[in-house]
Amino acid sequence: MLKLIAAVASCAVALLSTPALSAEGNAPILIKLSHVVADDTPKGQGALLFQKLVAERLPGAVKVEVYPNSTLFGDANELEALRNNEVQMLAPSLAKFEKYTKQLQIFDMPFLFDDLEAVNRFQKRAKGRQLLRAMEKQDIVGLAYWHNGMKQLSSTRALRLPGDAAGLNFRIQASSVLEAQFKQLGATAVKMPFAEAFKALQEGRVQGAENPWSNILSQKLNSVQPFITETNHGALDYMLVTNARFWYGIPHQTRVELEAIVDEVTFSVNNAAEAQNTADRAKILASGSSELILLTDDQRQAWRAAMQPVWKQFEQEIGSDVLKAAEMVNRKNK
Repeated sequence: MLKLIAAVASCAVALLSTPALSAEGNAPILIKLSHVVADDTPKGQGALLFQKLVAERLPGAVKVEVYPNSTLFGDANELEALRNNEVQMLAPSLAKFEKYTKQLQIFDMPFLFDDLEAVNRFQKRAKGRQLLRAMEKQDIVGLAYWHNGMKQLSSTRALRLPGDAAGLNFRIQASSVLEAQFKQLGATAVKMPFAEAFKALQEGRVQGAENPWSNILSQKLNSVQPFITETNHGALDYMLVTNARFWYGIPHQTRVELEAIVDEVTFSVNNAAEAQNTADRAKILASGSSELILLTDDQRQAWRAAMQPVWKQFEQEIGSDVLKAAEMVNRKNK
């Protein structure tokens, strides 16, 4: 009997230490990671780093396939594909989740966060971490926030005070908050794909846009936008997400290792995004294509005051607790 117990215990230890296998018992767990940008962007590099680290640390247990540039799924259908487990990881911009949760609209809330460090503090604290789980009932679970950068306002007109934007058309990605933001300024928000923004600005169909420095330079928007106001008025971030049923079906120890890799990759992606925005800002200024407008403290306060009705409009669906937690991370409150 003792020999039998020892044998059973030995088998149990062996099973715990064996790499996670598929139902067939010999194939690795497959993670298809799809995204819509190029490999040489911070997000694209993050996807490749995740693939590399998984191959190094979980050989034979997990395999990652990366599909950049919408080669597997695009903006229009990627989240439904994730929910159907046709793809296991995505990193869409936060505005794309409005259909599944209103709470992530907090990051579009204009002039709520002082700067990127305030965004970082919010994302690392309890309320920000809770938002990663806000879509679990729709089989979407967040793993991490990946930065693209803080948004700046570009335009054919110098924007120093809120009233300066009145009468202009601004390109936006689909977002109820962004629509309300420009309506509050007396401007018109025009939804269109990012790839169409340059032509629309060039032709004068829209006169302004909001983007991080890296987006402005990569799409050459500065060549058709003579003024850029450094507003840092909202975060254009991504959320790395996975299918909830798939994720929680991964053996615990393997999932813990994958979570550690995600944390390491997130640190790398966010540092790269910040460095790229700093470098691209310098390149735009050196080109002389656009006049940089820096807001004084009083001017920034005027913008923030003008946006209070927008905060109020969305407070109930985002949650007053989420809004309060976001306000508390600013420097004067931290």
